[in-house]
Amino acid sequence: MAAKAKEAALEKMKAKPPISEEVLAERKAARLAKEAAQAAARAEKLAERERVKAEREAAKEQAAAEAAAAAAAAIVPELTEEEKKAARDERYAARKKRKKR
Repeated sequence: MAAKAKEAALEKMKAKPPISEEVLAERKAARLAKEAAQAAARAEKLAERERVKAEREAAKEQAAAEAAAAAAAAIVPELTEEEKKAARDERYAARKKRKKR
């Protein structure tokens, strides 16, 4: 039974007229146009990803620079010897004052 079905299918295919060159050319042109459109879409998507990646890197660099600037601003300048002595004297006087009570 399968052999009969196979024979019938082959006969049906042989009876079909061959595809003309014009139809083949149209199909090929359509396929090439579709592939070109897909390639353009892929390139556009890749460019968008690269742009987002570059923006992210720039934001990271800017954040790092701001953090470095904030850290530099947070550093307390070294006190001079006179300022250190004045602070020691103030603490000493405050301690003496507390003991007198």
